[in-house]
Amino acid sequence: MEKIDLNTYDNSWYQTGGSKIKMLVWYFVNELCMNSGWLFVSSIRRSILRIFGAKIGKGVVIKPHVSIKYPWRLSIGDNCWIGENVWIDNLAEVTIGDNVCISQGAMLLCGNHNYKKTTFDLMIGEIKLEDGAWICAKSVVCPGVTMKSHSILTVGSMATKDCEAYSIYQGNPAVKIKEREIED
Repeated sequence: MEKIDLNTYDNSWYQTGGSKIKMLVWYFVNELCMNSGWLFVSSIRRSILRIFGAKIGKGVVIKPHVSIKYPWRLSIGDNCWIGENVWIDNLAEVTIGDNVCISQGAMLLCGNHNYKKTTFDLMIGEIKLEDGAWICAKSVVCPGVTMKSHSILTVGSMATKDCEAYSIYQGNPAVKIKEREIED
């Protein structure tokens, strides 16, 4: 029976999209300005992300203690909310539509590892959160997942596959529990 040998792990094929200097500077800026509590003004966070290549729409609210792996792989639409302690581990593109809410402690994870390979190869997949989606507190969106328009991932749930529009998902792995109805 084969065994995992992390000494043979090789992700040299993976391209971050940024130079080593850019990544080093972003690491410190992310820690000091995004992933800290001393900077309370969302407009400054938005400006910093734009400087590093993120596409950020109007009216985006970014709370303190948010960590973003690579801002140059992030696109956020208009009027979105990103809550405290959100982690966007965007090894691949993350596209967030308009009016999306990502609540406290949620994680968007674009990477995973192939447990079937002895080399534990890196696997990545883009994440798309379409207009009106809500990722509730402490939820996880896995690589390659699309949260369709106005879908909801409930508190503490894990989306391992695409979620239908106007549907509410719960559990680990998340399953559809009912339709989302929006009232005036």
